[in-house]
Amino acid sequence: MKYIIAILIFGIIIFVHEFGHFIAAKLCGIRVLKFAVGMGPKLIGKQIGETEYSLRLLPIGGFCAMEGEETDAVSKSELGEDASSNSDRSISSKPIWQRFIVFFAGPFMNLVLGFLVAIVFTCMSMAVPTTQVKAFHMDSQNNISAASYDCGLREGDIIREVNDMWILTPSDLSYQLSSQQNGTHTVVVERNGEDVTLENVTFYDASTGSSADFYVNGLSKNPINVIGYSFKNTVSTTRLIWASMVDLVTGKYGFEEMSGPVGVVDAIGDAAVSGETAKDSAMSLMNLTIIISVNLGIMNLLPIPGLDGGRILFLIIEAIRRKPIKPEHEGIVNLIGLALVMLLIIAVTFNDILRLIG
Repeated sequence: MKYIIAILIFGIIIFVHEFGHFIAAKLCGIRVLKFAVGMGPKLIGKQIGETEYSLRLLPIGGFCAMEGEETDAVSKSELGEDASSNSDRSISSKPIWQRFIVFFAGPFMNLVLGFLVAIVFTCMSMAVPTTQVKAFHMDSQNNISAASYDCGLREGDIIREVNDMWILTPSDLSYQLSSQQNGTHTVVVERNGEDVTLENVTFYDASTGSSADFYVNGLSKNPINVIGYSFKNTVSTTRLIWASMVDLVTGKYGFEEMSGPVGVVDAIGDAAVSGETAKDSAMSLMNLTIIISVNLGIMNLLPIPGLDGGRILFLIIEAIRRKPIKPEHEGIVNLIGLALVMLLIIAVTFNDILRLIG
């Protein structure tokens, strides 16, 4: 059951991405020939108007094939004879700004989905989290056992920065506490309306051995702070994903810690059944959905040939050169980029399977 839920959630995330391309193409007057969720052999399909809608076997992506576009996901022979690049409804006939909107719309919709799920997640929470210190951990004798208190942190302090990183949510704080190897931090707090800098701060609970040694304050929910925190949560997730990619490139995290579609589906499935109550499981699932949807949006904006970011890069080059790149050259580069991406997916999928077996 958990894998059915996982595949459904993953499919929704992919559908939202491709729907972004689809609706943007329609608004720009581009003819959409095929709209598919999934890759590989067609399971079901139906022709509605000028577009064929289909569900495909492998839930690892999807495509929105437009007139005048020989996509990397579907060949021109499959698109049919109507796939002309000379028509005024072909994507190649549209100005650069419209093509930019079409390619950007998919990743953007993933960010929007993450934001909308974050709103629901925040509404289901007991309170709206803040970065204000509410209280410190106490030991069995009711004495403060928090190292951060000894370093100068006080109740009522609003944590603004840790190690030069602007702190938006408690997740930002958790990331900084776990990523700093020497265990000491430079913390900027707002105290009585003024910024105070604390040097060499250590977060450690002597009674439990945990790095988290204080509690944060929560606010009563209202529409303004729910939307505000949901936006900050989405921005925070985006930033942490970007930081994680930098850590991966710099070697802080190894290849074995990457996950592909199998790992993602397994993680979603675990989240769906991880809570003690149905509400806990739902919130865990929503939190992971936010991360995956935002991650898909960010990854697709990377300037890698074959991805949306690669296509946007070609548009920027075209705007600078004031003439388009030859379609055959762009097609070869995109094909190579897509092949490398598929090889990476295969490699991390194999890694996922080994991890599951283990």
